[in-house]
Amino acid sequence: MAFIDNYNFELLQNEAEKLVLNELGKQLEAYEGEICLCNDCVVDMAAMTLNAVKPFYRFSLLGSLYASQAMSEGSYVTSVRQAVSQAIEKVRRNPSHD
Repeated sequence: MAFIDNYNFELLQNEAEKLVLNELGKQLEAYEGEICLCNDCVVDMAAMTLNAVKPFYRFSLLGSLYASQAMSEGSYVTSVRQAVSQAIEKVRRNPSHD
């Protein structure tokens, strides 16, 4: 039996993903009509941002509380905003399609 079959990894979550997706939605509202919002472009923006920010993986409720506390710090939120902005601009200049 494979290693992965011995454990429940479905409970492993990256809490940063929620923050990134919320921020991406907020910032994209300002670009309505000026940028491609197809699935490929938006998912590329999210992936670029998630690769640029510190992840906050959690497995338990206690881990979720820790991640929420750590992510509420001003410097982390600022880094997410900047990373989202950079990802939007990069995809705007180089869309994921022809």
